[in-house]
Amino acid sequence: MAFAHYGPFWRQMRKICVTKVFSRKRAESWASVREEIHSLVKTVHLRIGSPVNIGEAVLGLTKNITYRAAFGSMSQEGQGEFVKIMQEFSKLFGAFNIGDFIPWLGWVHGGDFQRRLAGARGSLDGFIDKIIDDHVGKKDRKKNHDFVDVEDDMVDELIEFYDENGAKSVDRKSSVSITRDNIKALIMDVMFGGTETVASAIEWAMSELMHSWEDLKKVQQELVNVVGLDRQVNESDLEKLTYLKCVVKETLRLHPPIPLLLHETSTDTFINGYKIPARARVMINAWAIGRDASAWAEPNKFDPSRFLNDDAPDFKGSNFEFIPFGSGRRSCPGIQLGLYALELAVAHLCHSFDWELPDGLKPDDLDMNDLFGLTAPRAVQLVAIPKQRLNVPLF
Repeated sequence: MAFAHYGPFWRQMRKICVTKVFSRKRAESWASVREEIHSLVKTVHLRIGSPVNIGEAVLGLTKNITYRAAFGSMSQEGQGEFVKIMQEFSKLFGAFNIGDFIPWLGWVHGGDFQRRLAGARGSLDGFIDKIIDDHVGKKDRKKNHDFVDVEDDMVDELIEFYDENGAKSVDRKSSVSITRDNIKALIMDVMFGGTETVASAIEWAMSELMHSWEDLKKVQQELVNVVGLDRQVNESDLEKLTYLKCVVKETLRLHPPIPLLLHETSTDTFINGYKIPARARVMINAWAIGRDASAWAEPNKFDPSRFLNDDAPDFKGSNFEFIPFGSGRRSCPGIQLGLYALELAVAHLCHSFDWELPDGLKPDDLDMNDLFGLTAPRAVQLVAIPKQRLNVPLF
């Protein structure tokens, strides 16, 4: 879906993706966020007083959320395998391959790169084939009335348009043909787009707060004012947490989930006298746009208060100086679910625990470098020590 051209196929794929995974009406998706964050808090609670690798913890959180949202109860097998595949693809997306820029020099180190790419693709194909086969079997058992009825997930919806005995079948509603490769591509879009991106954003938000202790205390005081210290955060509290939302926006400005937004021109286009031919791959540098000094005062400074102003840019796509989720029809379809998970996770981690850095590390000494790949995660995963904060037992 990410690279599909506009047309009936793209519209149908986006519709299925939104309605079966990311829609607010899809109760299972949103329930999975609450339940998995509850599990995250419980895991951290068990480590009170000891160092916790927040990067690993939140990657596990988003992996579980995305699996459950996309695949329902059939999501538990093979999660560790998928994480390894995803991390290898992320490294390959960010790796320098001279053949991408000068094709005739692709032989220089293209052999090893191509072998790694083929290996990762083969592993991913095998992994997704298992998921599809499980759902095809589920569909067959339903036909034979040999299956307990559960709510269909995204893959079930896609398989309704797929005939295993032929190359493809036709959707009765829209005449859109769907092949097994189409199903694989959409699964890959959802899994890659909903796992490492949100995990990276949560980890960066906590990193920026621990690097700027004053802002962490502001967030925690706001949580005291809105929630109090006698209960955990509820979903209904989020709309009242103004400064927390500013922290999230500032994190997305400095650390967009996908730093380079990939697009393709559909027609010849002229920009500032340069001709961009049709079908040219265009990369929008959202990371650089968010740090542009002509659009932002002190662009490299973490300053959530800049979003307290009534005229502050929003990330819905109409303010082009702030496009962490893209803009227009190509904007991220999972923005609502991803933002919900990001806000709720940061709220719980800040409210349920006080934090300190390990080994006497000072906030100014915290490594804030990032790595470039499909996403731009921290170069060194965030490790911090949680302490009891609430007046009541968490569990």
